Amino acid sequence: MSETKRTWSLRRYLVAGVLVWLPILATLWVITFIVDLMDSLVLWLPTAYRPEGLVGFRIPGIGIVVALVVLLTTGLVVSNLIGKRLVQYWDGVIRRIPLVRSIHGGVKSFAESVFSTSNSFRKVVMIQYPRAGVWSVGFITAEDVAEIHERTGIAHSCVYIPTTPNPTSGFIVMVPTAEVVELQMTVDAAMKMVITCGVVMPSPALASRPGHPPP
Repeated sequence: MSETKRTWSLRRYLVAGVLVWLPILATLWVITFIVDLMDSLVLWLPTAYRPEGLVGFRIPGIGIVVALVVLLTTGLVVSNLIGKRLVQYWDGVIRRIPLVRSIHGGVKSFAESVFSTSNSFRKVVMIQYPRAGVWSVGFITAEDVAEIHERTGIAHSCVYIPTTPNPTSGFIVMVPTAEVVELQMTVDAAMKMVITCGVVMPSPALASRPGHPPP
């Protein structure tokens, strides 16, 4: 075997090993980070009521259980009439604080768009941005924005363009609806592509949404 072929084989084996271990280590790091973050929530409890104070030793990952219980309890409370009124009262208080109301309102609107059952954030599209001939992947957040349609005479869609590798720090652009090209890939597949900087590309067979078979 020549020196060039031997070097190429070693490089190929090294890359293959990296491709196996990198996702595993990254996954373990993310899970560890989340578990540690959730465990820190337990520190909000009085010392006497913390799990280690009750059982005598620290229980790793107990913060996840506590967080799930808090979320489920909160959801149960705010789902009834009294809970909804309390949330409305709290939102009214937040709206009176200048800086806080902007942050709170933006995050709440974003979360409602992502987790709601409407069409917001449910369509993956591509538009010519930042110039003609260059395409960017985005998500439809609103279709046919009324005021822009009224002022321009053309139907415009609001498209959220995520940045990579952090898709939550993106921006929105108003694009004529006729120039928006809807893609068949799912939101999850598009997010994975954005987070990995385009390294992980969805295959047409796996990325198609139900009811939108690949061509």
